Amino acid sequence: MKTTPERLGEALERARRQWRRRPSEPLTLPPAPKQVHFTIAISRESGAGGGSVAREVGSRLDWPVYDRELLQRISEETGVRMELLESLDERETNRAAEWLESLFGAKTVTRTELVHRLAQTILGLAAHGRCVIVGRGAGVVLPQPTTLRIRLVAPRKIRIARMQTNLGLDEHAVASRIDEIDALRAEFVRSHFRKEVNDVHHYDIVLNTERFSVAQCADLIVAALKQLERRTDA
Repeated sequence: MKTTPERLGEALERARRQWRRRPSEPLTLPPAPKQVHFTIAISRESGAGGGSVAREVGSRLDWPVYDRELLQRISEETGVRMELLESLDERETNRAAEWLESLFGAKTVTRTELVHRLAQTILGLAAHGRCVIVGRGAGVVLPQPTTLRIRLVAPRKIRIARMQTNLGLDEHAVASRIDEIDALRAEFVRSHFRKEVNDVHHYDIVLNTERFSVAQCADLIVAALKQLERRTDA
């Protein structure tokens, strides 16, 4: 199943209807179909291979993978640049606010409003399930009974080496960037969802991608999903 504009458009329309409420109001989960469909939420350390594992899982299950795709649609709907949406969980709050003002010339859209909209879109997608969502706090936002929550980690030196290969930067620059991204992602989840991203109790499975290849991680995730689906059907 490929990512369809219709499916994502429906989720965005549900989010838009709820968006007329004040951002400070509680997030609500849209009505789900009677049949239970699971969502896989993948949280990852920087350089742990989250995107690759998510795409492999999506391919195995024939499920859409939402990473930049959902941000692209939100960008189209709101007129907010992709650069801002992509950096919501990787930019300090004050710096993000300053950048936002420089882009729009006024506080027409706040960081909190964008995060709220993002969360509502994630909830809308998960209400129908059968998809893989990467990052953006999905693992702590989505309801536990219908979400397989995965955390991907790897030793820091391994993640640095991987990103050096991908980015072609020196070790010191890559190490600093990895540490910065991990810290800001953790702060994003902490400040907006009041959870600690490194708390293993928020996840069903924590996988070390140094020990397991992308294919092996996908095998383990799909096997765990099948176990949950069988338990639900029993």
